[in-house]
Amino acid sequence: MIRGWSIARRLFLAHFVFIVALTAFVGTALFIDARDRGYAETESRMLSVATAIAENPLVLEASGTPDPSALLQPYALSVTQKAGLDFITIMAPDRTRWTHPTESEIGRPYIGTIAPALVGTPFTEVTTGTLGPSVRAVVPVVDAQGAVRALVAAGVKTSNLSIALTARLPAVLGLALALLVAGALVTSLIGRYLRRVTLGWGPEQLAQLFVYYDSVLHSVREGLVLVDLKGELVLYNDQAAELLGIPSRPANPRGAAAPTLGELELPAGLGDLLRSGRPVQDEIHLTRTRVLVVNQQPALAPPVSGRGKPTPMGWVATIRDHTDLQSLGSELQSMQTLSDALRAQTHEHANRLHTIVSLMELGRTGDALEFATRDLELGQLLTDEVVASVDEPVLSALLMGKFAQASELGVNLAVEATGSLSDTGLQARDLVTIVGNLIDNALDAAMDAPAPREVRLSVRSGAVSVVIEVPDSGNGVDPDTIDDVLRRGFSTKEPGEFGRGLGLALVRQTVNRLGGTLSIGRRTGAVFTVTLPCRTPYPEVSSVRPTGRTDAHDA
Repeated sequence: MIRGWSIARRLFLAHFVFIVALTAFVGTALFIDARDRGYAETESRMLSVATAIAENPLVLEASGTPDPSALLQPYALSVTQKAGLDFITIMAPDRTRWTHPTESEIGRPYIGTIAPALVGTPFTEVTTGTLGPSVRAVVPVVDAQGAVRALVAAGVKTSNLSIALTARLPAVLGLALALLVAGALVTSLIGRYLRRVTLGWGPEQLAQLFVYYDSVLHSVREGLVLVDLKGELVLYNDQAAELLGIPSRPANPRGAAAPTLGELELPAGLGDLLRSGRPVQDEIHLTRTRVLVVNQQPALAPPVSGRGKPTPMGWVATIRDHTDLQSLGSELQSMQTLSDALRAQTHEHANRLHTIVSLMELGRTGDALEFATRDLELGQLLTDEVVASVDEPVLSALLMGKFAQASELGVNLAVEATGSLSDTGLQARDLVTIVGNLIDNALDAAMDAPAPREVRLSVRSGAVSVVIEVPDSGNGVDPDTIDDVLRRGFSTKEPGEFGRGLGLALVRQTVNRLGGTLSIGRRTGAVFTVTLPCRTPYPEVSSVRPTGRTDAHDA
């Protein structure tokens, strides 16, 4: 039964039992203290009364007469009534009573201890006499020579003392009741707080949920990051640690201080996003080596018992690595460019073939031969120029496709290259990623500007670095957006187009990985300049296998 109880209910019951036990203990302690203090006060009062009587000269004088009771009995009864006592017994040193509230007890021996008083020491005791249990004090009556001539005993029955003590019980019970009410109130407030923060769940359920959630965090392929309202990392999985370059979570997180976002070396844009809690969907962020797509939503605690509004507890972000996907997308886009170029050349080649065939059918063989020769020379000249200027065959093939694409779009593409790329140690795949995306971005910018539409590519290879420069005749980049372009990628395409905003992001990621720099300037239009340090040449494995041979004039 208790196993299904919430933490709040368990704590309420335990705290309530504790308060009841504490109240009983405190009440008992107060009662015992009041009783002990009552007895101590009574003993002190009895001792004072007995001492006052013993010092009265009348008692010493009467003790020497033949009938002490005749003088002392009226005196003892009077003092007993005025002092509110139950008895005053004046006796001879041999215990013979001279006074007593009951006349028949006079002359009989006193019941109780007298030995300390016989040697001159007053004392108090609780004992049972003829009137029942009583608190009494016994004081000696001494003469001028110090001899004990009589003894005085003054006392109050314990039954009367209990009645006086009972009169104090309401105060003791009131204090205990106040303690009980205050404890119950505090217990109720603590219970409500725990019910709110634990959502009414029990410890077994919370432990089970923690195990499930921890298993989920380790099993998902995406990075998951949970941030509280103070900007501290509450939880993150191994994939998030790998993508963000932060330390992995310890196997036992209890007792380990949670790092704050300010302590982690995150890119400025990504760190600001995680700290702000701003809801986003598929927002692109760059690290030095990765292209990350981030989604972020607030984490809301459901209201207890289904009433009220959800309470914000922080926010949760999912992080996906799109580096490889975008690399594949860039390669796919390059292949699509080559495919479009081949389709356009096929269409153009068919037109030229029809022209040659028609000239031959008309008997104008010389004109047909001259037309074919001139067309071959122009195609070979373009191929020779590209191959001669760029000694990287994969990059040359890309540029041939870009020439065809630019021709189809009505944009004049010019290439200028100096030096040798084969000695720089840069991989062809990285060069294709950078040059291909920069030319695509420049072609899009040139298409949005009035004629003449021009794009130029300049590649300068040196002993230390390679400089790639791509100016266009477009409208340029707004200076206010340059920082945004370099931080997260930039696109002027319409929303919904494939790869929107990822081309420049992929260029920036590749440049950062290679230790280079990317800057944006302006001439007629925008000028993108990439500087890459030369690397030690190493073998490169191509991921594209040739499927056939293409003549130079058909490229």
